[in-house]
Amino acid sequence: MPRTIRSACAVIQREDGAILMVKRLNPPEAGLWSVPGGKVEPGESLRAAAAREAFEETGLHVDIGQRLWTAQLVLDDGIIHELHDFAATTIGGVLRAGDDAAEVRWIPASQLATLPLVAELFDHLCAAGLASRL
Repeated sequence: MPRTIRSACAVIQREDGAILMVKRLNPPEAGLWSVPGGKVEPGESLRAAAAREAFEETGLHVDIGQRLWTAQLVLDDGIIHELHDFAATTIGGVLRAGDDAAEVRWIPASQLATLPLVAELFDHLCAAGLASRL
C-alpha cells in the first residue's frame, strides 16, 4: 500500500489579485512554481500547518481562511500527496525566500498560465476563480 503524505498550503492573494508563488527548491517537483505549503506535522491542524509553511517559505505571517480545495496526487516518487489548500491573507512579516524555496514572488493572476507550475495547480486556481486560461 502506498504511503500518504498530508500537506497543507496557503494560497496568498494580494488586493490587486497577484498570488504569492514559491519556486520549489527540493523534490518533489523541484524547480517548479507552487503556492507555499508542505507536510502536516503529527498533531498539527491543517490550518496551523498551512500558516507555518507559509511563514517558513516566505517570511510572511498569514491568516488562514476557507479551504479552497483538497486534491490527491501521485507523483514520480510513488507517494500519495494529499493536498489541502486554503485561502490566506498576509498579516505581517518580511517577504523572503525561506528554507526550501529557491525564489518567492508575487505573480499577477494573468501571468500564472506562463509559469512552469506543479502538477494540477493551475487547474485548481482556475476552478477557484483565482486564475483564468489565456
